[in-house]
Amino acid sequence: MANNDPKSPVPQKRTVLITGCSDGGLGAALAIALHEAGLHVYATARNPSKLSQVQACGIETMTLDVLSQESISAAVAKVPQLDILVNNAGALYSMPISDMSIPKAKELFDLNVWSYLTMTQAFLPLLRQSKGIVVNQTSSAGLFAIAFQSAYNASKAAMIMFSDCMRQELAPFGIRVVDLKTSNAATNNFNNQSHSPGSKLPPDSLYSIARDTVEKTMRGEGFPMEVTAEQWAKQVAQDLLKKENPPANIWRGTKGWVAWLTSIRPFALPLSVLKKMTGLDVVEQAVRKH
Repeated sequence: MANNDPKSPVPQKRTVLITGCSDGGLGAALAIALHEAGLHVYATARNPSKLSQVQACGIETMTLDVLSQESISAAVAKVPQLDILVNNAGALYSMPISDMSIPKAKELFDLNVWSYLTMTQAFLPLLRQSKGIVVNQTSSAGLFAIAFQSAYNASKAAMIMFSDCMRQELAPFGIRVVDLKTSNAATNNFNNQSHSPGSKLPPDSLYSIARDTVEKTMRGEGFPMEVTAEQWAKQVAQDLLKKENPPANIWRGTKGWVAWLTSIRPFALPLSVLKKMTGLDVVEQAVRKH
């Protein structure tokens, strides 16, 4: 028989807030997967016009610029409880170190690193109440040196270290920290990167001798994208919602198990493989010819 006593506690859904849920990305896919799993989802993005995919599923949306303290504070005021915070908003930046825009690289770190820490600090009181989970979207790329991706990989490596330290520091308060070491998945990220103003080599680049090959690598061409965003999201949702504690590190995406295996030292991908994968072998041949 139903309990109609208004004073009786009403069971509440677990809640999750996800940053970076723009259409076609991993954040949107994960929001939908967790919504379908029965959670109350706050799907956020800086541009509300890019939240149509999650809105169509009946998911609550919120405008949130993770680089704005004012925007973050406004979001905190709108969320009464929180069980899971997913720091997902991020960006790519591919460029040889010799041509890198240092200001742009700093902006990348602001988004891929410092915004995660700012968001975690802001929502920590709610997560402490719920003994919740902080989920940081890093990347298996943070464990490997890959030519022309130094700024991106370094930002992910930094967040991997912050996640490991955060896990230790928050454990006494019952808060768990999960690192999503995602491998490649089919999203709009590389497409967005290829259309950005800084996605091409400057005219006087050292790598002009192999411009086409290097710019293809910068656009992500040749990197396998066998796993869709939806497949990735369903697997990650299952990992996060395990009855027992979710794993500290989640390896999902294209050949995620390979990324895990190659991360085990001293085993690593041979330099010759990395050169061929990124087109450095073509660069070396061109240098010899010149």
